[in-house]
Amino acid sequence: MPLLKGWATPCSAGVRVCLLLKPHVLREPPAAPRQLPADKRGREGDAAPELEDAYKAVLRALGEDPGRQGLLLTPRRAAMAMEFFTKGYQESIEDILNGAIFDEDHDEMVIVKDIDMFSLCEHHLVPFFGKVHIGYLPRKKVVGLSKLASCVCKIPMLFFFFSLVQERLTKQIAMAITQALKPAGVAVVVEASHVCMLMRGVQKMNSRTITSTMLGVLREDPKSREEFLTLIKN
Repeated sequence: MPLLKGWATPCSAGVRVCLLLKPHVLREPPAAPRQLPADKRGREGDAAPELEDAYKAVLRALGEDPGRQGLLLTPRRAAMAMEFFTKGYQESIEDILNGAIFDEDHDEMVIVKDIDMFSLCEHHLVPFFGKVHIGYLPRKKVVGLSKLASCVCKIPMLFFFFSLVQERLTKQIAMAITQALKPAGVAVVVEASHVCMLMRGVQKMNSRTITSTMLGVLREDPKSREEFLTLIKN
């Protein structure tokens, strides 16, 4: 006897018994995970299927179903985000400054402070973010102030290769400014909060890490260094 929708017919010792069940008890078999069309994978003009597949593998390893509605586009979005974080591979410090270096007979300290920055820590691949303070003593050349801020924002991407820690980032910013301007001295202070300390491990929500790099006169002359540190605090 064929089964009718909403009925179940278990058999026992040759006796067939029909039990009336509510229709919603019998469920349809689960649908196969949906897949994105090939032409919708990766970002426009620069598909990254290997990176998307890697994120799918991560989701599966965590016990998730990358084919369900909420996660269907997640591997693509994550791949695009990582490509954005690493786009600095194709840039140089000269590209960032874009010729905005000017001859100027000025030898007093120039400071740009409270520049927002973010990057990814190489240890857990989670963000750290905070403020950067930069000071330099010009040697006949100055840089546009907006370019100095752009330098800070883009240097994490410029040097990013899954091998960035705050200490190294601080030094890289100072070295990049030295390379571009050849000033008498450079000072960089970075104050940052690390998500790896906020959400895991010690879980210290209000902790900050402060690093500094001093080069040239600002390293050798205590008075110049003290002037910089005093001005960024005020």
